[in-house]
Amino acid sequence: MTTETKHPGAHKFVALELAIEIVAGLRDVVDVTRKRDRDTDLARQILRSASSIAANVGEGNRRVGKDRAHFFRIAAGSAEETRVHLRVAVAWGWLGESDVEQSMTLLDRQLRLLWGLTR
Repeated sequence: MTTETKHPGAHKFVALELAIEIVAGLRDVVDVTRKRDRDTDLARQILRSASSIAANVGEGNRRVGKDRAHFFRIAAGSAEETRVHLRVAVAWGWLGESDVEQSMTLLDRQLRLLWGLTR
């Protein structure tokens, strides 16, 4: 499943495809964090913030004007929130740097795309 439409000449919306890739890449991270953290519910927070990136990018893609940029800004906030949650999991020792490296790279790319979409 992609974000392509049935309109001739339609293309994938890269920001949404990337958001879905971020979620897929965090499955193992969420599982490991859930097993090691019984007190702060950090795994659930990672799941929610990463899912929020995709939801807001998708919704923003169907909006126009200032409303559109607003959803992309919310998605950027959720991307940054996800980055911080991952850093916290590493700081607690529940994950290693190598466990989150690819996700951090994808989140950085997403933030660059969203910055461009809000300008």
